[in-house]
Amino acid sequence: MVDLNFDRDRPEAILDLTRVPELRDWTRENGSLRIGAGVSYTRLIGELGDALPGLALAARTVGSPQIRNRGTIGGNLGAASPAGDCHPPLLAARAEVELASVRGARRVPVREFFVAPKQSVLAEDELIAAVHVEPARGPQQFSKIGTRNAMVIAACSFALSIDQEAKRVGTGIGSAGPTPLVASEAEAFLEGALEAAGAWEDVARLGEADAARFGELVASAARPIDDVRSTAAYRVHALGVLARRALAWSGVAG
Repeated sequence: MVDLNFDRDRPEAILDLTRVPELRDWTRENGSLRIGAGVSYTRLIGELGDALPGLALAARTVGSPQIRNRGTIGGNLGAASPAGDCHPPLLAARAEVELASVRGARRVPVREFFVAPKQSVLAEDELIAAVHVEPARGPQQFSKIGTRNAMVIAACSFALSIDQEAKRVGTGIGSAGPTPLVASEAEAFLEGALEAAGAWEDVARLGEADAARFGELVASAARPIDDVRSTAAYRVHALGVLARRALAWSGVAG
């Protein structure tokens, strides 16, 4: 719609896919959730908020109620914007994107989906059919910073997922690089810190020094630029703050 409004694109036809059941519904498959690309943010919040709290938190920050009623995860992924609100929690949860065409279907880890600003591995004859993601098995958080609290493109955003069963940490960074990013060093550090503290079952036992180091590693993973929404320096600083807050909200550190 942005491209249409700015006269950057004039497609010969526009298809309404909202009546395709495989796109508009979600199901449970082998312990995982298959969320059709046409499931709206509103339905995600209302129907999957308990199973995917990080993704639901992100969905609540998208636009107005009217936009959340029509907007979808598939649309967010298709745009492949570095600022997409759903991208960080999908990265943190290690989701997979189901792509389909007349040639068949394939699943791509979301961590391999984004290749450049507003570009993905999606081929010209493919559409995004669904997202596959495991229900949360521990704390999940998402937050973003913008010029106001609602209906704003993020200056930066951060998502955290702590899988207490698999003993695995996931992160996702938005609006701080050419694509949505993962803070791999921060993930490995926090996994080691939780293991060393024997804190996987009681994450509140992690110390303040570890939380501070985690924030530093998240900030160092960013590759931001100066633009109309923020300076690069502010984005780096803010991501460190968001990372430490995510730990506190998850019960890991005060």
